Amino acid sequence: MSATPIADFVRGYAASDTSRLHMPGHKGRGPLGCEGLDLTEIAGADELYEAEGIIAQSEANTARLFGTAGTWYGTEGSSQCIRAMVFLALQAAPNGSQRPVLLAARNAHKALLYAAALLDIDVEWLWPPAGPDASLCACPVDPAALAAALEGMEQAGRRPFAVYLTSPDYLGGIQDVAALAPLCHAHGVPLLVDNAHGAYLRFLPGGSRHPIDLGADLCCDSAHKTLPVLTGGAYLHVGHGMLRPDPAAVRGAMCLFGSTSPSYLILQSLDLCAGALAGDWPARLADCVARLDGLKQDLSGLCPGLVRPSEPLKLVLDGAAVGRSGGALADLFRAHRVECEYADTRYLVLMFAPGNLPRDFDRVRAAAARAVSCPGTDSAPGDLSPAVWPALARQARPACSIRQAVFARQERIPARDAAGRVCALPTVACPPAIPIAVSGEEIGPAAVELFRYYGIETVSVIPREN
Repeated sequence: MSATPIADFVRGYAASDTSRLHMPGHKGRGPLGCEGLDLTEIAGADELYEAEGIIAQSEANTARLFGTAGTWYGTEGSSQCIRAMVFLALQAAPNGSQRPVLLAARNAHKALLYAAALLDIDVEWLWPPAGPDASLCACPVDPAALAAALEGMEQAGRRPFAVYLTSPDYLGGIQDVAALAPLCHAHGVPLLVDNAHGAYLRFLPGGSRHPIDLGADLCCDSAHKTLPVLTGGAYLHVGHGMLRPDPAAVRGAMCLFGSTSPSYLILQSLDLCAGALAGDWPARLADCVARLDGLKQDLSGLCPGLVRPSEPLKLVLDGAAVGRSGGALADLFRAHRVECEYADTRYLVLMFAPGNLPRDFDRVRAAAARAVSCPGTDSAPGDLSPAVWPALARQARPACSIRQAVFARQERIPARDAAGRVCALPTVACPPAIPIAVSGEEIGPAAVELFRYYGIETVSVIPREN
């Protein structure tokens, strides 16, 4: 059996000089140079959502590499997989008389809100603890807090159909899935993990830290974020725990939320990635992690407090340590020919992978040294009290369902005038695509303060009735 069956088939077809009287319209020729490898579901090419041939073989190869009960390819990123995995958990839940509710950490990507709108479910939120390092992007979940939330919901007669976590988060925080999964299972609730940033965790030197290996029931990976895969390539993994949907149900869920014309360029990159993961890529990952560990140590010695603790492939710099906002720090790094993944009012996030060259580490080291030697005076816009986070939790009162808000008529207003209005579509850029106010919630003063802090100037709200 081929290690890369999709890529092998497409290359063979491209070399066959066959007359292409099928889609796509470029007919295998064009200015990009990749058109010859861009196909549709012709004979022998299999079909993503009814896979029985080369795609099924490739997915089976990837499932073996990840040690899952099953792995399915997606070509529309983790957004597609998030919707599918929530759907599968909802489909498996016992029928009840009350509205289905999901228990989720508050730093969820807005794709979860769109899933909630499409599936018409409610979300109960786990909130981040207050503290000087609190951030929109982070929501560490303590096992005791999760246990209390599950018990409280059960006592109120609202047992969730699943628990949903984001791990790793945009600032490199990793949830203690090994401790949280057994708590979920003890309550008869499956654990879903948005592992968009952590596909590589399976292949770390010293052992896997992938959510599936730590007890998650369903998990999505954005393969393109950390593995050698084209943008849009993703995995939906099924674990060995309490939630084991039929393979046909998984394909049906992915089809429900995906295009019927998946990109064969992305499928080939997922296929070729499996070949790389079975080859020398894990060794290259180990080398990259070691290099980045050394860089983190150097920068921590250069300026205490500059490096925020994070997952192995992220370098997160605290601009406050050098008197700069994260955005200003990003500008300084661009002057050193370094483009970041994400910057906000405080933090700068840099994502590394084995494809980075030694010069990339040197440029980051030089840019950081410049920031330390020439500290700025342009840190975050005004002080943000740690009390704003518990205030946000108190004030975020649902006025209607997420579905009602997302599909309602909407108007955009200045964020400073949003207090007392009901949030419609979440207003947030991607990255990080994490809403401050959730669709259907009444916007309180704490949310308005966070809009200001994160530079959000307008928000989408439901119009008031005349």
